[in-house]
Order: sequence, then structure tokens, then C-alpha cells
Amino acid sequence: MYLKEFEIRWSDVDANRHLANSSYLNYMSHTRMAFLFELGFTQETLGKEQIGPVVFHEHMYYFKEVFPGRPIKVSMEIMGMSEDAKFFEFHHNFYNHKGENFAHCEMMGAWMDLKTRKLTGLTNDFLKSFSGVEKGEGFRVLTKEDTRRFAKTPKNIQF
Repeated sequence: MYLKEFEIRWSDVDANRHLANSSYLNYMSHTRMAFLFELGFTQETLGKEQIGPVVFHEHMYYFKEVFPGRPIKVSMEIMGMSEDAKFFEFHHNFYNHKGENFAHCEMMGAWMDLKTRKLTGLTNDFLKSFSGVEKGEGFRVLTKEDTRRFAKTPKNIQF
């Protein structure tokens, strides 16, 4: 499990004076990118390969409020991956300074070719690095059906 610590800043708080939902998303994104950077997926290497990660959905579950003044930790585990690593599922948990889990998120994403703007699998070096990472308990190989279980399509409405 990958773990990153954060200090809740004034700008991370909403009108109710607790951690804003947009801050949860920012903390998760920062945690994922820090994890990927440590694997060698840096801005330079991603740019060289012309690929980037995209998020399809993030399902958040909030258990308890959290407030500024104490550090929090955000975990990340790889819970699913297609065989070519084109698709991936990460789970995040949020912990307060006492180690209590106050939120959970399940997200699914994929890799996009930045030239064609279409989804792509990883090149061999990236695939080896990404596939070799320790997986979370309950990890599964993602199927096409897994990637479409929340399938939504845009509405074509003209205004």
C-alpha cells in the first residue's frame, strides 16, 4: 500500500469548515501521481512516450468529517488492471491522525495516447514496471465488462 501525508490547508476547507469534497479529489490525484513518479512515470517519461492517465470515475464514500489542524494520510492500492494495463482500478483510503479511516474512494482509469487521443496499452518498459507493483488484497484482472459496469453515454440535446 502506498501512503502519502497531507496537511489540511485553509484553501482545502469548504463553507462547513471541514475538508471540501474537491480537496479529496486533489489529494487522491496527488497521491496517484506521486506513486507513478516513483515508478518512473514522470512528466519527462510520459511525454517521451506521449501517454497520460485519464480518470473515468471516482466513487467516494465519506464516513466522518475531518478538520484542519492535524495531518491526514491518503493510501492508494492497485485493485484491478487489464492484462495490457490499459485499464486500472485504484482504491484510496483516508486516515486521520489517530489512524481512523474517514473516507474511501474507488476509481477507474486508463492510459491515453496523447497523439491519437485514444486509449492505449502501456509500452513494454512501462508495462513491466506497472504490472510488477504489489497489488491490493482482492486484486483482479479487469475485463471489458468491468470497465463498462457504470457505462453512461452523453445525452444529445440541442439548445
